[in-house]
Amino acid sequence: MRIALFTETFLPKVDGIVTRLKHTVDHLQRQGNQVLVFSPEGGLTEYRGAKIHGVSGFPLPLYPELKLALPRPSIGEALESFQPDLVHVVNPAVLGLAGIYYSKTLDLPLVASYHTHLPKYLEHYGLGMLEGLMWELIKAMHNKAQINLVTSTAMKSELSEHGVENIEVWQRGVDTELFRPELASAEMRDRLSQGHPEAPLLLYIGRLSAEKEIDRIKPVLQAIPGARLALVGDGPYRAELEAHFAETPTNFVGYLGGEDLASAYASADAFVFPSRTETLGLVLLEAMAAGCPVVAANSGGIPDIVTDGVNGFLFDPLDEAGAINATRRLIEAKDERELMRRNAVAEAEQWGWAAATRQLQQFYRQVLAQRSLPMAA
Repeated sequence: MRIALFTETFLPKVDGIVTRLKHTVDHLQRQGNQVLVFSPEGGLTEYRGAKIHGVSGFPLPLYPELKLALPRPSIGEALESFQPDLVHVVNPAVLGLAGIYYSKTLDLPLVASYHTHLPKYLEHYGLGMLEGLMWELIKAMHNKAQINLVTSTAMKSELSEHGVENIEVWQRGVDTELFRPELASAEMRDRLSQGHPEAPLLLYIGRLSAEKEIDRIKPVLQAIPGARLALVGDGPYRAELEAHFAETPTNFVGYLGGEDLASAYASADAFVFPSRTETLGLVLLEAMAAGCPVVAANSGGIPDIVTDGVNGFLFDPLDEAGAINATRRLIEAKDERELMRRNAVAEAEQWGWAAATRQLQQFYRQVLAQRSLPMAA
């Protein structure tokens, strides 16, 4: 198949959506498909054999790491030259509108996927009054597609309740070749804990942004005697978080990649994830694959990954004491933590990227088959 993929975010940016897309593109290409990626310009022209058509844009005022790339005629020219079998728009917002427009203009099947829970993000940026309008825009765009893919059963229910149709769950995926317990390292633990490897080590990995609610880890850290916290990643909220965690044993590590990232997961005692806006939470799967038990909010797509008391702990996102009690229990109960490590690894090992991409290809074939069916008289 020849797939035109439109995304509002791609390499070199680092986040959960990019992680999914880069593995998806890699496996689609490996499985004999041709992919053309339309994304905001980032300096790359190719990835794993797939051509990247970069579109110039400008930084989003509230979130400078994200670029808004405006549709332009060169997109239509590139599409006509590529001759795709279908169009897949990822989180359609601005650039995705071009994908929707050209799928109609060129009479191509359209697949859309939903990865960022934008309506819930708005409240963290003081724009909660726009949530109703955002849902209307999401419904209008996604209902142009023959299939709408979501990454958890919770998101399927929520989008359905807001009028989005033809929804399927695109299964989760994790790189089990990279993220594995054997990469636990005394050197990495020493680095993350800033020279206190014997201390209980809490870990967060991901964007440092308001909607991730990282500030809510502070009372958890303070409630566990001698605990240290490592925050791996970067983002627009870093300065505020540095002020918030001042005078606490918190290490702002910055970005890590490859085996360093995998080693960070494997070397910590608990992965703490307070976000209530996750459509899935790929970092949770990465932590579990690396054998790091997780403590996460019982919200969004997270319960699809974490089974409370089996491979991690879930807490009521409205109960601050819940996160404290769950983390304290995980740190103090060494035998239980070891069992959870093993269970977490076993869960993650079921979800390789190759299987997730084969499922995606089945969805692609489904829309192509629908297109080829004769019209009823």
